[in-house]
Amino acid sequence: MDLGLNGKTALVTGGSHGIGLATALALAREGCDVLVASRSRERLVKAVAHFRGLPGKPRMFQFDALEPASVDYLALEVLKAGGVDMLVNNVGGGGRWGTTPLETPLATWDEVYQKNTRCAAQLTQALLPTMLERGWGRVVTISSIHGREAGSKPWFMMAKSAEVAMMKGLAVDPSLSGRGVTFNTLAPGYIFIEGKDTEPSPGTPEDVAAAVVFLCSQQARHINGACLVVDGGEGKAF
Repeated sequence: MDLGLNGKTALVTGGSHGIGLATALALAREGCDVLVASRSRERLVKAVAHFRGLPGKPRMFQFDALEPASVDYLALEVLKAGGVDMLVNNVGGGGRWGTTPLETPLATWDEVYQKNTRCAAQLTQALLPTMLERGWGRVVTISSIHGREAGSKPWFMMAKSAEVAMMKGLAVDPSLSGRGVTFNTLAPGYIFIEGKDTEPSPGTPEDVAAAVVFLCSQQARHINGACLVVDGGEGKAF
């Protein structure tokens, strides 16, 4: 099936490992030029090898999602390179940070919000105008089933639910609707990340990546403001 992505350009944050790398590779297989952004220069260097032989060309960018100035710098570099057709807000985390709500400082709450929601908001606001000018674009944000239901630490659930609300809000905004750009969220359940997790899981980064690619495709043009759960039935929300 031709997904209509050949020749498109995508930015994938947190793209040097796990769900981000699987997504970047899946998009490259569809002929997309992929911009991979990550905090770790070492991981970026290692990630290059995974793209050998694929039709899409990768470019690597180092940035720190916890630093607003670094996020702005990434956006500026991407715009200098010509902008993107697709933005995959994958970078995030914080579900394992902190201890109890009373013992965890508000600085941790702020850091988790910055790494997840605010970073996604910064990049979306900066890169969206180019998509609107082209009349075509996709913004996909990776949230969590704990952005839809309880089950994790409050600061993580707060940030992840805010991501879902942000995408829905953009999708229904009258100044953006009908202009060829869609805004959707993916809510993965427990996904096994090699080198990070020890507990086995049937869910893999490739499972999430396949859903991202579909939401970016031309076939998904009428899906806007949705939150697609990719959890193998783990979640309890309707």
